[in-house]
Amino acid sequence: MKFALSTLSTAVMTVTLMSFAASSSASANDDNMLSQNEVTPVVVTQIVDADNQSSPQSQKNRLKNEAVTTDIEASKAALNPRLTTLVDPITHKSIDNSYPLEVSSLLSLEQAQNILLQVSPKIAANQAAIAASEYETDALKTIDNPLVFAQVSANAYNLDADIDLSTLKNGIVNDINGAVDSVIPPIPDVPLPDFGELIGDRLPDSYNLKRSGSTTGAGLGVVWPIYTAGRTTALTGASTARTQEAVADSLLDKNELYNTLIERYFKAQLAIIAAYLRDDAYDTVQQVDHMAQRLFEEGFISRVDRLEAQSALADAKSESVNANNDARLAMMALQRLLRTDYRIKPSTPLFVSSRPLPDVSYFQDLALSNHPGLQKVAAKRAQAQQLHALSDTGYKPTVMLYGYGQVEKDPSWVAGISASWKLWGGLDKTASLASSNAKIRQADLSEIEVSDNLLLLVEKNWHDVNNAQSRYQALQSNVDLAAEVLRLRQLGLQEGLNTPIDVVQAQTQSLKARTEQAQAANTYVQSLAALMQSCGTPLAFNAYLNAADIRLPTLYDK
Repeated sequence: MKFALSTLSTAVMTVTLMSFAASSSASANDDNMLSQNEVTPVVVTQIVDADNQSSPQSQKNRLKNEAVTTDIEASKAALNPRLTTLVDPITHKSIDNSYPLEVSSLLSLEQAQNILLQVSPKIAANQAAIAASEYETDALKTIDNPLVFAQVSANAYNLDADIDLSTLKNGIVNDINGAVDSVIPPIPDVPLPDFGELIGDRLPDSYNLKRSGSTTGAGLGVVWPIYTAGRTTALTGASTARTQEAVADSLLDKNELYNTLIERYFKAQLAIIAAYLRDDAYDTVQQVDHMAQRLFEEGFISRVDRLEAQSALADAKSESVNANNDARLAMMALQRLLRTDYRIKPSTPLFVSSRPLPDVSYFQDLALSNHPGLQKVAAKRAQAQQLHALSDTGYKPTVMLYGYGQVEKDPSWVAGISASWKLWGGLDKTASLASSNAKIRQADLSEIEVSDNLLLLVEKNWHDVNNAQSRYQALQSNVDLAAEVLRLRQLGLQEGLNTPIDVVQAQTQSLKARTEQAQAANTYVQSLAALMQSCGTPLAFNAYLNAADIRLPTLYDK
């Protein structure tokens, strides 16, 4: 029972279901040396948003098929399982937004590829990074929209203070006396009243101020940047370019995971073949040992020949056990990649195509058109261009409309337009432009370097595939010759013309030839997968697999 992680992609409006781990719910198999549990496979890949399916034609089809509505709803429920929180059987961590998913332990390569997309935490993490970058871009798109804000205030106050009025009082007295003297001329022997003192006596030397109360207010304001010299476009473009880089990184990781899957899948298949050949050799040596015992009892061979046959039997048994352990380990490596707690049994055989590959230039053109490494470089260049555009806006003004109104019985308001230039200070605009130009040049030169390395890598992998193909075909004569020698040695032993050790040596040579040919087939498969990965088209491997005319036997077959 696997479980999957749900991730929403805003760009294409689809819900991609990503499974994350597995737990076994299968029943035990019987007497196979490499057998494990099996369950019925349920492949859940993608569910399209229902709003995108409401076309007139689809509505007409739903009306026409009204009789099977129940079955359709049941199918939808099966493909859209309820999200919950499950525990990863490998790390034992709780994973939110998961759904159960059953996967068979007997998988073809194509099925394993589909499962890998659902169970890989790296792919799920990359999708989360892409979604986060897309949301950041969406957030930046509204940065130059009008900003409307409301303000509400409520205040309470209490004022209690003693105000010293003596200085003010003295000043008033002196001013009054001076004014009276300048207006009324002095009369001899007639004293004038002191007007300043008369008024000063009525003024206190201090005043105790006490006030308390509360106030409320509300207002509505707006700020609208009507001209930002392209800053918003540059920021949004840089964020979009970062999303493109995240997509390219995701493709690189996905292609690498495909290649890792092929490597482990067919290494497991090779290890199973090696274990089968070792078991076959052990059966043959057992027969030879049995015959050697009879010949020794009848006096046709010496005791030394008998002991050599027993020693060869012990060696064959040990090699058989080791080969079976290696096969289990290889299957366990495949199991870990697909995150199950039961071993995966590969059913797609090793293969070799006798047909020649297309010319290397065909694959080089594919690499230059499809490899995500070049897409990442292009995204880096786009980011540098947007940063250059952003730096260039430092010489241009910012124009804003603004307004604010107080919501009262007699409202007050203010509105206007402002333009601002940065004259000096902050980041050096000339240095910022030079830096962005250098980054653009870096991206251009990186594109040349990556292209050169890709072309060389494609050519190397192309030659590796051809070499593996030639080696496999050349080893066929060794396999036929070793099989004929073994057959003749076995007949010679029955006729008393050969010793048991002759048969064991012939069996060893036959085992070596068949193993080497299987290894050559695995080398061909791995080189072909590396070639497809270097072209940026890893799934094109499946087309060569389906068209192959030479297929090795496989222990597990559907």
